[in-house]
Amino acid sequence: MDAQLDVSSTGRVSRLEVLDGPTGRKQRSEAERSRIAAGSFRPGVSVSEVARRYGATRSQVYDWRRRLKDGRLALGGGVAA
Repeated sequence: MDAQLDVSSTGRVSRLEVLDGPTGRKQRSEAERSRIAAGSFRPGVSVSEVARRYGATRSQVYDWRRRLKDGRLALGGGVAA
């Protein structure tokens, strides 16, 4: 939810408009997270490159990699181990 304020020069709020809608956060399936994580293990590929390519953060990709290694994120059928 986004809020938009109209603030006067005295610092008082004269109007508050609340906008409902998507937060901009992507909902990724487990298969997509595992595919992205697996792709980050390829030789010569950096986690930063992978994160940028998929619109994720580095910390998300590192988390998915860790979960993939620990077996808490399953590889899909189309992803080679």
